[in-house]
Amino acid sequence: MVSVNLKGRHFLSILDFSSEEIMEVLKTAQNLKAGKGAQRKAALAGKTLAMIFQKPSLRTRVSFEAGMTQLGGHAIYLAPSDIKIGERETTEDIALTLSRYVDCIMARVFGHEIVEELAKAATVPVINGLSDFEHPCQILADLQTILERKGKLTGVRACYIGDGNNVAHSLMYGAARTGMHLTVITPPGYEPRAEVLNKSKGIGATTGSKISATTDLEEAAGAEVLYTDVWASMGQEAEAEARKKLFANYRIDAETMKHADREAVILHCLPAHYGDEIDYATSRLPNSAIFDQAEDRLHAQKALLVHLVG
Repeated sequence: MVSVNLKGRHFLSILDFSSEEIMEVLKTAQNLKAGKGAQRKAALAGKTLAMIFQKPSLRTRVSFEAGMTQLGGHAIYLAPSDIKIGERETTEDIALTLSRYVDCIMARVFGHEIVEELAKAATVPVINGLSDFEHPCQILADLQTILERKGKLTGVRACYIGDGNNVAHSLMYGAARTGMHLTVITPPGYEPRAEVLNKSKGIGATTGSKISATTDLEEAAGAEVLYTDVWASMGQEAEAEARKKLFANYRIDAETMKHADREAVILHCLPAHYGDEIDYATSRLPNSAIFDQAEDRLHAQKALLVHLVG
């Protein structure tokens, strides 16, 4: 099943993998989901994953922990109060210590510099389970879901509506790497980072992908994939009320669906705030793949672990 050699590599950004490597991980994920290769039940037998959390989680914790169990390995949950990364002990010392105990480290943190520091010091693979700058594991799952629904990634027209956040950044990189077209639509002042847009456009020029950012909702016309996320991420709670007014029109609802492709796939990385970035009725349409997305976190991350650690 594993032909591309990623063993021992870090995964801090979608850009850490080439187009070929991303597609190979997605192929492995599809095979694991289909039960091929006897589910590779012993692929990580005797292996241990340390999971560092600064932010609470449902999908990240359960999908990684269940994935390790299903692959014959073990996962250790380290809550925010357990190690207080950067406070009780330096990030470098934590990375060096964990490297003596475990085979891989996954970290779900605030600052992106934390996963970078972990990777710099660790002697085992480090996975970015989420940072304020990127959410690459989520986008691996998203690409798997789109591939399942559309049968391809190259040339698919996707549209992300909402905040130009970590999910938007990784989605831009992922789309650029895989030849998918992506338009990111945000309220003025909430655009994705300029360096992410410029880098994505540059990569897209080599893969045939067209990446753009705009504040014009009309740009969602004809989209084959519609994606949204919460308007205020963890750590931005104080801005939530103000953002509700600014983001009021930047949502996926019945009106938005009128402008998209008739069978547009609806995506949301969850948790959802129904009535804000998406309404409940739209989230439950037959073309909604929100819970396929959630399931694919398990399969994509299992594939990632098989490649990095197996």
